[in-house]
Amino acid sequence: MSNPKYAPEEPIASVATALSPAALGIVRCSGKNCIELVSKVFSRPKALMEAPGNTLVYGWIVDGDIKVDEVMLSVFRAPKSFTGEDMVEISCHGGPGVVLAIQNLLLKNGFRQAERGEYTFRAFINGKADLTKAEAVQEIIESHTGEGRSRAAGRLAGNLFEEIDSIKKLITDTLGSIEVEIEYPEDEETIADSFDSSELEQASSRLQQLCDSWQGEKLYQDGARVVLCGRPNAGKSSLFNGILKEERAIVSDIAGTTRDWIESWVDFNGIPVRLFDTAGLRDTEDEIEAQGVNLTHSLSEDADLLLYLVDGRFSLNSEDLLFLKMTTKPLILVWNKCDLAEKEPALSSQFKEEVKCLRGEVRISAKDTSGFAELYSSVKDVLTAGISTERTQAGLGSERQKTAVQEALESVNHALLTSKEDLALDAVVQDLEEALNSLGEVTGEVTADDVLGSIFSRFCVGK
Repeated sequence: MSNPKYAPEEPIASVATALSPAALGIVRCSGKNCIELVSKVFSRPKALMEAPGNTLVYGWIVDGDIKVDEVMLSVFRAPKSFTGEDMVEISCHGGPGVVLAIQNLLLKNGFRQAERGEYTFRAFINGKADLTKAEAVQEIIESHTGEGRSRAAGRLAGNLFEEIDSIKKLITDTLGSIEVEIEYPEDEETIADSFDSSELEQASSRLQQLCDSWQGEKLYQDGARVVLCGRPNAGKSSLFNGILKEERAIVSDIAGTTRDWIESWVDFNGIPVRLFDTAGLRDTEDEIEAQGVNLTHSLSEDADLLLYLVDGRFSLNSEDLLFLKMTTKPLILVWNKCDLAEKEPALSSQFKEEVKCLRGEVRISAKDTSGFAELYSSVKDVLTAGISTERTQAGLGSERQKTAVQEALESVNHALLTSKEDLALDAVVQDLEEALNSLGEVTGEVTADDVLGSIFSRFCVGK
């Protein structure tokens, strides 16, 4: 299997670390004659050429008689490497100028610039990783929370591949017994109820569990949009800073200080949240502040969840009530500044019935962070309501995987239905072959080149 963008075995090189000042930088090389080509720009060519796999070689990268940088070379020999090819990883000093100088030197001496995801693509075509593991690499890179990274790491370790492989065995065992029945029928009229469907029923159940896992896994990958909104001086910016544990938003007692919105990724008990701090909601004649208020309304309409802040020292006013009753988004009412309130604020039962989108209320102090644990828990409960987020042995990691598994499930269920309707066994065989084909797309055994291009083009150049 190949891809027109990539040329397998051709020596490639790329910078594998961020181009910013750092202690170390890495330039990655892979492909046929890779070690020999690197030796041409290395101060100890013989030591490198004779180095066994999985060893380090010290020396200098040189451009003729000019020393470029002092380096350590990590040597990997095929097939025991990430790509399954000979590889060299050059660990150098992390200044962008140094890293790029080494990269450019390699490109002048026989290497080609690696395409996006080409290293992982080579790992795939050389049998070092199936597609579920390849996609998990990108998931880990893009993860925003430890929980999201952990779930992707499970797929990288092979738990999804193993589950798919186990389900395929259930289907192939059933298919084998059917084909025996077709070849050696007990009578001339072969009917579909002449085989045991218990393994297919088990396969259907496990495929359904995989399908059900996707919505929860997607939440841990993509996260949710949560918007802080409320009247001026409710403490939105203070809460934003408190959650981030840094002074990102300007805090002032002057109403209308926040004119625009700012955002940041945060972790709400493992759920990645894109949190927005917005301008206070009120009628204003200030043209710039009014634009900020309009942006707040716009962001609120696109939110997955609203945190509506109210100063806990006071009751809700008419502006609060109007917004809360008009919004259509799930909403948690956050009573802030409760450390200063003389009595605990509360909503009437009638109000709770009128605000259809209300999902709860929380009492906090953005100043001393009291109540934050309850806030995080409430946000997670709302975002995961109706979604299966329980950690299972395996979960789907992409929309592509979900589509293929859903198609396999439909084929297996149709085979079960066919068997109950007393139809010919050939119809069941066709369904089961289609199910196996769909599952092959998940792991990459059956995959079109354009699908591969779509998957690996999302990777960074160094992967």
